[in-house]
Amino acid sequence: MIQEGTTASKALVVTAADTAVALGSGDVDVLGTPRVVALCEETAVAALAGLLPEGSTTVGTSITVDHLAATPVGGSVTATATVTAIDGTTISFSLSVVDGETVAARGAHTRAVVDRDRFEASL
Repeated sequence: MIQEGTTASKALVVTAADTAVALGSGDVDVLGTPRVVALCEETAVAALAGLLPEGSTTVGTSITVDHLAATPVGGSVTATATVTAIDGTTISFSLSVVDGETVAARGAHTRAVVDRDRFEASL
């Protein structure tokens, strides 16, 4: 059962493939914001692993991320997603990404629970 406070964390060691240069979001070899967003979504999905009804999945519906500090190639970050609210089929998360003691990013994310087969048939 999904409850407020359900949480997951995922670590990432930054590689050249994760940089703003590689992702086309800038011209500096640091962790790119698109990769930060993807890591946050991956972490939210991980928080729900094994907790959804049979045949269900979630899809992201909104995300807001403030990218506050640069992390170089070889550096590591840890993202944490925590369920803050459940409203019917809508699950809200707070997000944080830390680089050691530094908050590298923070934000909020919302996912909707959907019937996997019905969703895929609608595509």
